This record gives sequence, structure tokens and C-alpha cells, in this order.
Amino acid sequence: MEIIFICILGFLLILACFDLVAGVSNDAVNFLNSAIGAKAAPFKVVLGVAAVGIFLGASLSNGMMDVARNGIYNPAYFTFQEVMTICLTAVVTDIILINIFNTLGLPTSTTVSMVFELLGAAFCMAMLKSIDDPSLPMLEMLNTSKALQVIIAIFLSVAVAFFFGSVVQWITRVLFSFNYKKTLPYLAGIFGGIALTSIVYFMLIKGLQESTFAYKDWVNTHTGELVCYCLAASIVLMQILHWCGINILKIIVLAGTLALSLAFAGNDLVNFIGVPLSGLSAYQDYVANGNGAYDSYLMAANNLPAKTPYIFLLGSGIIMTLALFFSKSAQNVIKTSVNLSRQDDGEETFGSSRIARGLVRTSSGIGNFLEHAVSSRVRLWIDSRFNKQELTLEQGAAFDLVRASVNLVLSGLLIAVGTSFKLPLSTTYVTFMVAMGSSLADRAWGRESAVGRLTGVMSVIGGWFVTAGAAFIIAMVIATIMRYGGFPAMVVLIGVALFLLFNSHLLKRKKDDANDELFVAILNAETPERMWTLLSEHVRLNQTTLLDRVSTDYLALTNGIFHEDFKTLRKLRHHLENHKRAFKTMRRKETIGLRRMATDEDVLERNMWFHLGANTCLQMIYALERAAEVGFDHVDNNFNPIPAPYREEFEPIRDRVVDYIAQVHQLIASERMEDAKKAKNMGKELRNIVKDMRKTQMKRTHKIAREDLRASLVYLNLLIETNELLNNLRHLVGYSQQLLDEEAEEA
Repeated sequence: MEIIFICILGFLLILACFDLVAGVSNDAVNFLNSAIGAKAAPFKVVLGVAAVGIFLGASLSNGMMDVARNGIYNPAYFTFQEVMTICLTAVVTDIILINIFNTLGLPTSTTVSMVFELLGAAFCMAMLKSIDDPSLPMLEMLNTSKALQVIIAIFLSVAVAFFFGSVVQWITRVLFSFNYKKTLPYLAGIFGGIALTSIVYFMLIKGLQESTFAYKDWVNTHTGELVCYCLAASIVLMQILHWCGINILKIIVLAGTLALSLAFAGNDLVNFIGVPLSGLSAYQDYVANGNGAYDSYLMAANNLPAKTPYIFLLGSGIIMTLALFFSKSAQNVIKTSVNLSRQDDGEETFGSSRIARGLVRTSSGIGNFLEHAVSSRVRLWIDSRFNKQELTLEQGAAFDLVRASVNLVLSGLLIAVGTSFKLPLSTTYVTFMVAMGSSLADRAWGRESAVGRLTGVMSVIGGWFVTAGAAFIIAMVIATIMRYGGFPAMVVLIGVALFLLFNSHLLKRKKDDANDELFVAILNAETPERMWTLLSEHVRLNQTTLLDRVSTDYLALTNGIFHEDFKTLRKLRHHLENHKRAFKTMRRKETIGLRRMATDEDVLERNMWFHLGANTCLQMIYALERAAEVGFDHVDNNFNPIPAPYREEFEPIRDRVVDYIAQVHQLIASERMEDAKKAKNMGKELRNIVKDMRKTQMKRTHKIAREDLRASLVYLNLLIETNELLNNLRHLVGYSQQLLDEEAEEA
């Protein structure tokens, strides 16, 4: 029996390594977005600073491990087998939850997931134990106050961080304006001193609070004196550095990055290895004192403070540091927060929602009221401080160093204040909401982007709450299965978890990686010519991808209608909606690239051919949607099938249409438009054939039997939409030719 628990423990420890990598990939944005978004230093330098903070924070961490051991439930009421079941349930649930959220594209939180996975598993086990033995006090078996603290912390951090982020950034911007270099000589010492002291205070109070740091008791006792001395020294130091020509804002941003990464690793490490180490501690106590009674030996020993072996902390620091440098996900995840808080136009990834539109409309009304309540002179002076024409921005930065400094300093202060009041504020919630609040105050949310960005913020916040509910419910289900299924159920669930882990980490390939990397290259291009070359490549990649989908969907459409395949038509409607959404996202990216080329005198000409081509692509999707809707309704209602003669008549022309789509695809992909005229003539010929078929079918419809009328109209509609599809394919060839001619002339 002991071998089974060793296997479970090994599985937990292996999962701990994967969680460390996934945790850094998911949460790297918390401490990197400000420095990278403001281009405070080269990317590798920022990663190096963050890596130092992560390694120190993980290596010195210890006390937060008690959350996983006894913070959610009271292990003294549970046997060794039940504690191992709770730990195994938590990690299996975590794998399933991450796969579900990644598939649906929903954001999640490691803190919330860990707490509610443990709570769901412990609640289920406590409930089942109470049913078996009513004398057991169920509420005493659980520590619901910890989960309640997390929920309260979410509400507080979301509201408070967003409010203070907006207010502090607004005040700071009024003081500095967008051309901060004019004001910085007068405020360098004071602003830099306060900022640096706040960061040091944050590191002492929050970053090292639960660490194994030898002098932390002395630091806690003399915190006030340290802060005063640090403030005086920082003011002098920052003013001297400014006189020496050093940009103190970059120093503040890098110091803030170090502090946040240290606190992240020191306090969030429990989210990644807390549960496996809790299982290891339980196993060690069972081997020493359990005498083989795995189903009756109670785990009161886990109520004692955690004493994590230093080798585990050191190993965790090394794994997290390596993940930060080598994980593509850790570097790509930064785009979400930077994208939502950038100063200029960008891709509104999250689209729009009714609630966001209502909030923006209400906010606009309040803004108009306040604008009229303030005198015109004051309003004009404030507007002059927000003059974006004077924006001092590093090359390729999403926002300036002033906002990056506010993000980091304020995040650190809010977390430190929350800690002093015993509120477990998470770095995830605070840093994200401060960044959103500061971007709003900086007037980075224009009328055309506000709805999209607010929808993004609401999506992230909603993801935290969905995480809690999903983690709790899934953990309860899995704990029930393990409780009654015993060791066989554990083995099966471990196998399922390993399959999901292998599938998501080793087999899954993101289809849009090349497209995303190309888009980033477009935005970072140094010259309009280089930007146009990359943009043309992006357009071709987008169009050829769409043509592949159109060909597949057109075959599915015709087969579904002629063979009365209800499932195929139902899936097709869903696929078409996804394809339309994906193409619109790509088109928004390309529009951003064209806007970046606003200084190019030929941009108007390029804009015209680009938009005409994009609209043509969308019209092809709309044609398929209309035909799929009619065909789906016909098959869904079990009306008479399409007569066999119609199918035999249509299939040859259907095959020629599919071949024509392939030729257009090859023409655009090859960039050789010498055969464009031939392709357009071929499309015209096919369209004329379909036109004749449509006229013939219209004549048939007048003479057809009443019971076959519906089927005849469905076939007629298919011919009409096929004609529309061919027409748009011909136009796409022409517009692509014009777009490539513009590029050739530039070259």
C-alpha cells in the first residue's frame, strides 16, 4: 500500500515543477509589464532584474506554505489517506481547470484556484465524513475564513487599486505633464526619493515578511527608523543622479520590478508547490508515526508551522528563473496587460460587450457634466498638462516612464498597506488594476478604444470569479470520485491528468504564433518601407488562411445540404462565426499597422486597396453564412431533400469552384500576379455558368410540384450564394494585384 502513496507523492512533486513553470508564464506580466511597456531598459536587462528578484524571493520564502497545510482546512480531523486525497484532488483539478480555461480563452488566477481547489476538496471530504459520522463538527473541519478573506481581498483590490491608480496617475500627470523632462529637474529628488523609499518599504514589509531572512525581526522592529533614513538618503541620491544626467525614472522602474518580482516569488510560491509539499510533510509524518494505519492515522502534525527544506526553495527559485528566460508563454503573456494599458491605438483583443458600452456611455455623461462644472480657464490648463503632442516616449514603448513608475510604486504601496491590515492582497489583482486605472487617468482610453479595453478588464475580473466557482465544483466532483472509487479511481484520474498535461504542454501548437510574431514585428518596424513589407506579408497570410477555411466550409455546406447532414450544418454555423471573428481580429491588427504609417504619403492608396480586399473576404464568409442558415433550417425541419438530379447537376460545378479557390490561394501566396488576368477570366467563366444554372432553376421553380418547392428554393439560394462567392473571389484577385503593385512601385 505504501508504494501507492509514494507514486501519488511523486506525481505531486512532478506537478510542482510544471506548476512553477506555468505560474511564471501566467504571472510574469504582474512584475514585467510596466518596465517592458515603458521600455525602461532592454528586454534582457528587465528579465535579468526580475530573475534576481524571483530567485531571492523563492529562496527566502517559507511561511506562506502554511496556507496549503492548514489554512483552508483543519488536518487534525482528517486521516493520512484523506489528506493525500485532498492534495491529489487539488492538483488534478488544477490541471483540468487550466485546460478548460485555456481552451475557452478565459483568464485565471493561481491564488484563487489554489484556495478554492483545496476548499472544494476539503468541503467534500468533510461533508462525507459528517454524513458517515454526524458527531463530527463539519465547520470545525474547515477554515472558511481564509477563503472569505481571499474573496474580500479581490473586491477590495479591484476597486481600491483601480481608484487609486486613476487618482494618483491623474495628479502625477498634472504635475509632470506628458513632457516630463521639463518638470523633472524640480521634482527629481522629492519624487524619486518618495518612490524609492516606497519600494524599499514594500520589499521590507511585504517581500520579506514571510521569508527565512535572518534579520527580519530586527527589520520589523526598526521599520520606522529605516523608512526615515531611507527617505532622506533617497532624496539626496536621486537629485545627485539627475544632476549627473541619469534618468531616475528608469532606476525607479527597475527597482520596482525587482521588488514586485521578489514579493511575487516569496508570497505566491505556495500556489505552485504548497500542495505537493503539504503532501510530502503528511507522508513523512505518516512513515514516522503512522504504523501503516493510513486510513485511521490523523494528520494533526500538519497543524504545526511549515519547515520547508531549503533545497526545495532553492530548486524552485532556479526553475522559476529558467522559466522566465526560456518560456515563450512567460514573454508573450505580457502583451495582454501592456495592450490594455498602452498609450496609443492598438488591437482591441476583447471586442465589445453590452455592459462595457453602458458603462462607457454613463462615464461619458458624467465627464461632460464635470467638464461644464469646472471653469474654462481651469479646464484649459488641465488639458494643457495632458497634451499628447508633447509625449516623451521611448522608441516602441506602450506608455511613458512616469506612468510605469506610478504603476510599480503604487502597486507596492497598496500591497504593503494591505499586508499591514492583514488583508491578503494579491500581486495579480493589484498590479493589473493599478495599470488599468493609470491608463484611464492618462486619457489612454479614447472613444474608439474605451469599450474594448473595459470589456478586457471585465473579462479578466470575471475570470477570477469564474475560477473560484469552477475550482470549487470540479474539486468536489473529483474528491467524491476518489472517496468512493478508492485507489483505482486515483490511478485513472492521475492518468487523465497526465494525458491533459502532455497534450497541453508537449503536443499543442498555437496556430497563430507566426501571425502574432509578425504583428509584433510590424509594430516595431523602424521604417515605413519595412513596415509595409511586413504588413503585406501579414495580409497575404491572413487572406490565404481565410481561403483555406472558405474551401473547407464550402464543401461542408454543400455536403450538408445534399446529404441532409444536420450535425455538419450545425457545426458549420459555429465554425463560420469563429472564422468571421478571427478574420476581424486580424483585420484590426492590419488597420493598426496602416495607422502607424500615417506619415507615408501613399498610405491613403494602400488603405483603399487593403479595406476593399478585407471587405471582399468578409463578404465570402457572409455568403456562406446565408447559405448555411437556409440549409440548416431546411434540414432541421426535416423538409423534403434536394432532388438527386439537382445534386448531380451541381457537383461538377462545385468541384470547379473549389479548384478555383485553390488557384486564387496559390496566386496570392506566391505573390506572382502575372496570372491574375487568367484567374479573373476563369472566375468570370464560372460565374456565367452559375448564372445560367440559376436562371434555369428559376424557370423550374414555376413549374415544380408544391411539395418540392422548399427544396427547389434551397437549391436556388445555394446557386445565388455560390455566384456571390465567385464574384468576391474575382474582386479579391484584382485588389490583391493592386496592393502588390503598390509594393512593387515602392521597391
